[in-house]
Amino acid sequence: MAKRSTLSDLHERRGATFIERDGWLLPDHFGDPASEYNSVRESAGLFDLANRAMLQFTGEDRLSYLQGMLSNDLRPLKMFDGQQATILTQQGKVVADVRVLCSLNSFYLDFWEPLKEKILTHLNRYLVADDVEIHDPNEQWKMLSLQGPRAQVMLDQVFANVELPAHANHHGMVQFDGAPVCVVRADRTGHDGFDLIVQTSQLLTFAQRLTELGAVWVGAQAQNILRLEAGMPRYGVDFSEDNLLLEVALDDAVSFTKGCYLGQEVVERIRSRGHVNKKLCGLLFDGDTPASPGDRISASGKEVGQITSSVTSLALERPIALGYVNKDCWTPGTKLAVSHGGNEFVATITSRPIVPATHPGP
Repeated sequence: MAKRSTLSDLHERRGATFIERDGWLLPDHFGDPASEYNSVRESAGLFDLANRAMLQFTGEDRLSYLQGMLSNDLRPLKMFDGQQATILTQQGKVVADVRVLCSLNSFYLDFWEPLKEKILTHLNRYLVADDVEIHDPNEQWKMLSLQGPRAQVMLDQVFANVELPAHANHHGMVQFDGAPVCVVRADRTGHDGFDLIVQTSQLLTFAQRLTELGAVWVGAQAQNILRLEAGMPRYGVDFSEDNLLLEVALDDAVSFTKGCYLGQEVVERIRSRGHVNKKLCGLLFDGDTPASPGDRISASGKEVGQITSSVTSLALERPIALGYVNKDCWTPGTKLAVSHGGNEFVATITSRPIVPATHPGP
């Protein structure tokens, strides 16, 4: 049976249509995906991230252990700093993408919840004599995200006289109705915003307070359009354990100077060679039909890649996509063909983000 958000009853009362994905039943939309999309571009949209999870790492060896398991460099992190990272296999393939949050006596990793058991199994395999304990706090804490140009204004009203985190992945603990809330600077849409890690017992009250201030609930359809316009890949959709880290171009999730970590030899070998053989790229389509995952990308009749995800951009009023493209064809401006439903469409390689945050709205 699919897992349900703590806020499912609230979503039902607000007219949500639900979709099941990765073992979770979450709102697909609240009646008008275009309006939900516009709330993020113009004001503030509220996401239910019930399908995010966390692990807490404590113990004297937590830094050295995670330093050997993650692709980014944790050593510069101070309390309330954060960063993106990945967990790799020995072959440099991506087990999971994670966010690291540094607190006083622990590190937290957060990630998509369906990856939790795989992450735990992988990390425990290499946890031998280290003084490290791994805790699962997910019954006590849930995550929302407030995205859009008015997100900070709304949070300033909720948390009066509190300085909010100013830089990506930085975070701080604030109080709401006598209970702690962890506020993390997080851009999930290309329009800036905050993730809000809230005690489960306070989640409904906190969410209602944000909607009273004008935040609009945003379902999976609009979230996906915004994600793709921002060129942000999603694990399990655009990459997986079949992909090398550098194929996904998660540039902010890797350090090339930190030294040894699991998968580092492969990452360094690719970096010294100068390129991977394929890379995740943005594509703009001619016509009005989005592609489907797995659709073939070709040049002069020869297959050079595959689509991973595609939507119709509301900002550009045309289909866009992410897909893997061979190194000879990934230069922005390159014209390629995409096969879909027995037809071929012209697609042009573009940089990521596909739609800059400054692009005028639809």
